[in-house]
Amino acid sequence: MSILTLTLIALVALLHAYFLALEMFLWTRPPGMKVFRLTREKAEATRTLAANQGLYNGFLAAGLVWSIIDERRDVATFFLACVVVAGVYGAATVNKRIFLVQSVPALLALAALWLVG
Repeated sequence: MSILTLTLIALVALLHAYFLALEMFLWTRPPGMKVFRLTREKAEATRTLAANQGLYNGFLAAGLVWSIIDERRDVATFFLACVVVAGVYGAATVNKRIFLVQSVPALLALAALWLVG
């Protein structure tokens, strides 16, 4: 894989590690509440759901790191496609900006993976 491709995949992995931290550890603290525009009450009421969601983001990050370490195009394609689908679903059901934050970087990484190598 090219340096560009590996860098873009790493960026997506880092984003999902950041989402993990926000959702699992910072959900009820000012940084998490600010990013997700939550009131204290809403954050407390949804903290378990957010932690579960954060765990899934961690799995995505781990899969992408695996694809980088082993330079596995098939593994990278699978996990990047999962990220794109999750971003599309999030944009359709929660907030349109999720597509920009989550799906667009993954789509760029997929394009680099398949066009640049």
